[in-house]
Amino acid sequence: MTLSEIFSGVVLQQPLAPELAHLAISGLDYDSRRVAEGFLFFAFAGSRVDGRQFALDAVARGAFAVASEAEAPAGFPAPWIQLVHGRHALALASRNFYNKPDERIGLTGITGTNGKTTTGYLVDSVLRAAGNITALIGTIEYHLAGRVLPAANTTPESLELVRLFAKLAEEGGKSATMEVSSHALALGRVYGLHFHTAVFTNLTRDHLDFHGTMDAYFAAKQMLFAGAGAPAPPYAVLNRDDEYAKRIQVPAGTEIYWYGFGPEANLRARHISSGFQGLRFEVQSGKLRFAVESPLIGKINVYNILAACGAGLSYGIAPETIARGIASLQAVPGRFERVDEGQPFVVVVDYAHTDDALRNVIAVARGLNPKRVITLFGCGGDRDRSKRPLMGQAAAEASDFVVLTSDNPRSEDPLAIMNDALVGIRRKDVAHVVEPDRSAAIDRALKEAREGDIVILAGKGHETYQVLKDKTIPFDDRMVARELLRGYGYHKTS
Repeated sequence: MTLSEIFSGVVLQQPLAPELAHLAISGLDYDSRRVAEGFLFFAFAGSRVDGRQFALDAVARGAFAVASEAEAPAGFPAPWIQLVHGRHALALASRNFYNKPDERIGLTGITGTNGKTTTGYLVDSVLRAAGNITALIGTIEYHLAGRVLPAANTTPESLELVRLFAKLAEEGGKSATMEVSSHALALGRVYGLHFHTAVFTNLTRDHLDFHGTMDAYFAAKQMLFAGAGAPAPPYAVLNRDDEYAKRIQVPAGTEIYWYGFGPEANLRARHISSGFQGLRFEVQSGKLRFAVESPLIGKINVYNILAACGAGLSYGIAPETIARGIASLQAVPGRFERVDEGQPFVVVVDYAHTDDALRNVIAVARGLNPKRVITLFGCGGDRDRSKRPLMGQAAAEASDFVVLTSDNPRSEDPLAIMNDALVGIRRKDVAHVVEPDRSAAIDRALKEAREGDIVILAGKGHETYQVLKDKTIPFDDRMVARELLRGYGYHKTS
């Protein structure tokens, strides 16, 4: 493929020089370590590392040219192509180089603050129940045609996305489901991708360290439904019970599945039965009615299941197949995930790391009628400070006992982070302890528990590490809790 073909649709500062336009390209990348002979190298000015400093290394490895928003350094020894928008250019160039695989598969994008991961797993399960070879891209891990790959970001860079879609299409895959983060939308990682179905779960306070305001955060989410450099998705699945969902501008011609509990939703849940064994309810959409059962627990998962049903219907999947896909998903890692060593109280690990998510997970626990709810949580460092007291208040107002600890402090002082959250806890008269060592805090929460209680270990969920100021250490709430429970003498026999 020639450089002019790769740059089809890309806006350049100056037209390509004739001697470059017809050169054949063997690959493209933004990481100089992956560059080989005949590659085009994209140099981005990042928040931590400026890719332009690696341009010479890329040329030494065989790159014939560099593409960047910045001007060429004086005396640079290779062609330098100046772009108007670097990440938009990478996204469009990637699609062109890999022959637009997103147009050869059904692509579902899921955005929102909470519920994206569980909804993604459910949609993928429905698509696989329909006989599709699928890909799943999200916070926990990436799946490709049955193989599990590590996840670097909730939404990877456009080049990795397009490569994955091309590989899926090559292996006969027809469907890809992905979480689409607000960062990815704002930074152009999904620019130009053709989505078949776009799903919106909800919007609550998060990522304001990046977006600045809730309006800017919402505007980033809105981009998925407008098309973000591509035609708007023909189908939208929106949470009718969320106020922000009602503000989404959906272009004419997009068919909407409004899901929720109220009469304004055209995809509703009726006759809900919820307990430790999971959920059972009837899905109603117009004259269509079908029953679903799921091992997932709590009202919040009714929303996630409804969203997955809407996505399934957007692909024309039969209700009985949708129901089979919903039933076959046994659990989602780190989402109300039980740790059971035969102890007489329930221990669950959950990724809840916003005040709204904490309220939701505690509400799920309350719905199971425990004697007490014991909530352990922390707040992340180098992130929105304003949500810390809100998280403290959310934990305090709905729990019987709170353990405040450290999450991923990153470069901040863990005690300073905890003091911010403690302001919110002290707004309520709830028994609480403060323990910065997360292992010791989990031990404290478990030792507080009595028969019939529920212990929630919130914040890290599926994560298997803890990010400290000077290093990242192995840490898994599930493993720590399991080892402690066994140390107390509990041991699951079956």
